[in-house]
Formats: sequence, C-alpha cells, structure tokens
Amino acid sequence: MYNFDKIIDRENTNAMNTDGYMDYLFAGQDIEISHKKEDLVRMWVADMDFEIAPEILDAIRERLDHGILGYSKIFDPDYYKVVHAWTKRRYGWTFKREHLVSSPGVIPALYELLEYLVKADEKVLILTPSYAFFKHAVDYNHLELVKSDLIAVEGRYEIDFEDVKTKLEDPKVTMAIFCNPHNPTGRVWTEEELRQFGDLCFDNNVTLISDEIHSDLLRKEFQHIPMDKLYPDEKRLITCFAPSKTFNMAGMAISNVVIKDPEIRKIWDARHLTFENPLSVAGAKAAYEKGQDWLDGLIDYLDGNFEFLKDFLDERLPETNFKISEATYLAWVNIAPYVNEDNLTKFFAEKAGVLLEGGNMFVDNSDGYIRLNLAVPRSVLEKGLNRIYDAVK
Repeated sequence: MYNFDKIIDRENTNAMNTDGYMDYLFAGQDIEISHKKEDLVRMWVADMDFEIAPEILDAIRERLDHGILGYSKIFDPDYYKVVHAWTKRRYGWTFKREHLVSSPGVIPALYELLEYLVKADEKVLILTPSYAFFKHAVDYNHLELVKSDLIAVEGRYEIDFEDVKTKLEDPKVTMAIFCNPHNPTGRVWTEEELRQFGDLCFDNNVTLISDEIHSDLLRKEFQHIPMDKLYPDEKRLITCFAPSKTFNMAGMAISNVVIKDPEIRKIWDARHLTFENPLSVAGAKAAYEKGQDWLDGLIDYLDGNFEFLKDFLDERLPETNFKISEATYLAWVNIAPYVNEDNLTKFFAEKAGVLLEGGNMFVDNSDGYIRLNLAVPRSVLEKGLNRIYDAVK
C-alpha cells in the first residue's frame, strides 16, 4: 500500500538533507568531496526519505483549501483527544489535558526549559554519547554541562548508575536531560533502568526532562515505557514527544510537551510564543488519528533495512560486531577496527561520497563510531554500504 522503495528527489526544496549539509557538517573545514552533489548518498540528518502518509497530506490539503491561514493556536479539544488516545493505546500512558502544551520542536522546548528553570550557576546532566543539541542547549544558556558516559557491554549500552549517582549528588546539578529511547545508541530502557535513573534524579531534587521523540520507532519485540507512566505524580518530570520523527513531519515544526507542575506551566505560558502553524496542527492531528497503518508499514521496512545492514556488516565488515538498534531508524556502528580517523564525517564524504555523522558529532564517549540513517530506500542503503566498504577495505 505504501511504497518505501520510491526514490524522491529532494534537491532544491530547502531540505537540510540535500541543501544544508555543507554548513551543518563541514562549516569552516577544507573539504574535497569525491562525488558530485547529485550523486551523494545521504544517510545523515534524522529525517526520512519516505513520503508521509497520504492521510496526513489529505488533512493538510483540506485545511489549506479553507483559504485562510491566520493566527492559530490549538483550541480544538479533539487534538488532545487524538494525542491522548495514541499514547494510551500504544504505551498505556495518560495525562491531563491541561498538562499538554506545544512547541515548534523538542529541541526548541529544551532551549526554553533550560532558560526558564536552571539558574546561571547550576549544572545540567546528560548521558554520553548524546544527541549534540542537548549540549548545544546547555551551552546556549551559558550553563555547565555534566556528562556521564554510558558503558558498552558487547555492543549494548548500559547506564553507569554509580557515576550518575555521584554526579547527581552535586547540589549544583539541578536538571537532567534523558533520551528515552536513546539517540544515538538505540537503547530502549527497561522499567528497572528507568526507575533507577528517575529515583536518583528525584531523590536529589533534580528536574528531569525526558525526550521521548523516538518512542514509536521500536523494533517489534520491544515496548516503550514513558518515564511519566512510572512517576505520574512527580511534578519535576517533563515529557517531550512529537509526530515529527514518527511520521516524517519535522519540517511542520510541532511537538508536544507534558508539564504537570502548574508553576512551570505558568512560566511557560508567560514566556513561550504559543502560536501554531494551522497546517501543522491539521497534519499532526491526522497523523495520530489515521497514521497507524502507515507506521506499521514503516516499521516493517525499517526492520528489513536493519537486517540488511547487519547481514552486510557480518559478511564484509565483521569486526564492527554490529547490534541492531532496539529503537530509532539510526544505526550506531563501531567502524574503528577499519578506520583510524578523528573526523569520520569528513573521511566518508571525501572517500566515499556518503554523508553520515561521525562519533565526534555526539559530544563524548563516541570515538570510532558512525551513525547511519536507515530511513532510506533499500537501494540507497545498499549503494551507501558498498561505498563505505570500498572506502575502508
């Protein structure tokens, strides 16, 4: 029903993927890419090369056909109903309507929440390797970053709870940003791990922001557990999630933030610009209401891409010891046995014509790794892997 093998030319659409990679990946670098722009294999920024569900497009067209796109906010009570129905059906998680606010994205929400809630002399904890914008949000607000390295055990990452405990006991650490499921390692945290991390935060009076944007993109044998489901009465917990990763709608700039503390919501409401794009609201509502079949097809296709990658690496680059990610459409591959380069992003662009993100882009504890976006047609994945192999063999 949905064609995930279709090749779509994204050139000249103002897409980061095709039109913004030089400034993002190579700003200030002297680089000579081996292939022409139109022949690059792009497996970097975390959006998909797949058409979004036609039900979403139809809803956006219907709203556009109304003819007026004036100042808009989410006044429609049905928006909460469809989001609430989605989280209840998929995760068994519910929250009150008054707790739900919106943001142009999870990262903009992080920037704002750190500004609103963390004082100038306080610190923010993250787990590394980490999505770089966690660090960027801390740096932007002129705060001190505290890092706790995850531990790789036979290719599967675990939290170093003794290290986390020590760092959270510092009274200057007042905020933690937690990624559930984790980007870039793809871990789906267990209930035991979530409770242990949450208890350490709340026992030390640390506010916890749980970024759950990848919560719908799990391999079939795993189940996402929202942190808030385990701590329904904990006001120091803020949850962020969105249709953007799930339904390839990042450009629509809409996300959900669950804030239970009325004092924090009061600050948010007073300082946050609360207008929404009316097309984004229509698209997000349709995604949660009508997007399940498309998502099921997507998960099947991504599972196939992960199996294809594993088979390729096991046969041709076996020292990577690759483990299929438990969640996300992002593969975290240890390429160090084959390449000794500090800047793997530049290496593979120059030698292979493949755009990917090297470990140096993930804050710390990530040397020798590359992150591959597998949300691409399988023919593109195969082409990219062959080029990676040729570059390192």
